[in-house]
Amino acid sequence: MKTSNGARALADLDEGLILAAITIAAPPERVFRAIASDEITKWWGSDQVYRVTRWTSDLRVGGSWRSEGVGADGTAFSVQGEYLEIDPPRKLVQTWSYDWGDKLVTKLTYRISAIPEGVKLVVRHEGFKGRREDCASHEKGWETVLTWLSNYLTRTGA
Repeated sequence: MKTSNGARALADLDEGLILAAITIAAPPERVFRAIASDEITKWWGSDQVYRVTRWTSDLRVGGSWRSEGVGADGTAFSVQGEYLEIDPPRKLVQTWSYDWGDKLVTKLTYRISAIPEGVKLVVRHEGFKGRREDCASHEKGWETVLTWLSNYLTRTGA
């Protein structure tokens, strides 16, 4: 298990599954809004890695979402999917398909649980079976993303 400013991620490379978690000093509703709205453009990314610059979403089961951004080298990218389950502020499940490589479609589940310190956010990203390299890179990525989210919510006073 790796740690980065409180974020932890663990990949099961054989099963193609990543579990990542972080504790954030914020109410569940605030965390849900940050992961399910265009507010994503305010926190998902850094100039040194990549940054999401545009977010569109139809937040309903069967609705679609899309993020667009730019890498540190100036390369444009997009990630998109469909909402499978929405239970604010506890759970959000969506498909996840990126436009680089072979455009694998995976499944992403966010679970938000209230705890005395705020919330425990657990991310389950599955669908990488047989793609060990993709799985490993997303393990590192989720630690970074959850740290960006936590830092943003702390900075804005959640």
